[in-house]
Amino acid sequence: MKNYDVIVIGAGYAGLTATRELIKAEKEVLLLEARDRVGGRVYTKYYDDGSYLDLGAAWVGPTQDKIYALAKEFGVQTFPTYDEGKSTLLFNKKVKRYNGLIPPLPIGSLLSLDFAIKRMNKLSKTIDLQNPWQSPNAAYYDSMTLATWMDKQMSFKTAKIMFKLAAEAIWAADPNEISMLHALFYTKSGRDLDTLMNVKNGAQEERILGGASQPALRLAETFKDNIRLNSVVRSISQENDIVTVKGDDFEFSAKKVVVALPPTLAGRINYYPLMPANREQLTQRMPMGTVWKTYAIYDTPFWREAGLNGLSATNDGYTTVTFDNSPKDGSKGIMMGFVLGNQAKAFSNLSEEERKSSILDSFAKFYGEKARNPLAYIDHSWAAEEFTRGCYAGLMPTGGWTSLGKALREPVGNIHWAGTETSDIWNGYIDGAIRSGERVAKEILG
Repeated sequence: MKNYDVIVIGAGYAGLTATRELIKAEKEVLLLEARDRVGGRVYTKYYDDGSYLDLGAAWVGPTQDKIYALAKEFGVQTFPTYDEGKSTLLFNKKVKRYNGLIPPLPIGSLLSLDFAIKRMNKLSKTIDLQNPWQSPNAAYYDSMTLATWMDKQMSFKTAKIMFKLAAEAIWAADPNEISMLHALFYTKSGRDLDTLMNVKNGAQEERILGGASQPALRLAETFKDNIRLNSVVRSISQENDIVTVKGDDFEFSAKKVVVALPPTLAGRINYYPLMPANREQLTQRMPMGTVWKTYAIYDTPFWREAGLNGLSATNDGYTTVTFDNSPKDGSKGIMMGFVLGNQAKAFSNLSEEERKSSILDSFAKFYGEKARNPLAYIDHSWAAEEFTRGCYAGLMPTGGWTSLGKALREPVGNIHWAGTETSDIWNGYIDGAIRSGERVAKEILG
């Protein structure tokens, strides 16, 4: 049995980055991945005709310096998300088209919404990103959900509905599932709410040419002999400064192990000796968000001819947010709809035909009858993925940060933790995953 310096578990962007940094430091590293591919929650599906769909994370934007640097290093280009023309709001059964960022709502609701966004941005600036539980009023904000705070801030029902739509799109969860302290931490981690919501100057500003998997695939190629796919880790045991990692048909040992998985997945591994109580409790308390990505593929992006940018929002039906995900050259029309939070949970109960019918019905309401007849319809549930169990990321419920937050990144013996959930900057994003991989490598190298 070969003895490594470090074994890394999970070949998403966090695990790939940690592996690369450790190999650079001349360590003997083995990277184990349960799936038959690298990339984790970033998954570009490629088709025979050269087209592709990003079924997982897809966008990059300003201040996400790590993913931009990685793309540049491997000659991977980015291109702007299409947002020329008018956006669409379907609200109370009425379709409204509008230019710019401000939806056509009654003035009272707009002012209420604007006030709540500015208030949240201001509060988020007080958060200690390294130790959120040490932030001013941490216990107070951790004792309430984002939904409770929203209810207190806004008196207009329409403002509350719009804020909820934005929150679902940011966290892939219902606001009643998230601690307000976590919402503030996450907001600051990605700059502010405006950045998290927007296309221009925001987290959805650009896409990766060739698919978001490209930088991961090219990075993995540089140390492919260190990667073992289809290797599900069942147990990790520590004894006399040696860590042994076992699966159904393998057993390896190392001086150090990096677990680069979402906390809920890390909690499914058996540890000997047992994890400290707080680490154990943490992995029980950080559920993943719930999201489906739905795609309809057309001959052309026909909505562009009508002066529409493919961005829409609604409180009607399963898909509440859409984006134009057509290729850079516009050679096909690809409309993507998110199904998020509680809608995603209900959507999971439908048959494939019911799901398709519901999504195309929504697309037709936004963009006309042409939308009912795509060349193809595809949808993907991340909650149904065995080695993900949900997306975009693990979330802290009320009380999570203040009682157990310290256990999120704290090494246990010779076991270290990575993954976007452990990042202080761009938590929940590809950029945060890369940052966590760099951090954990430094931790190990001392």
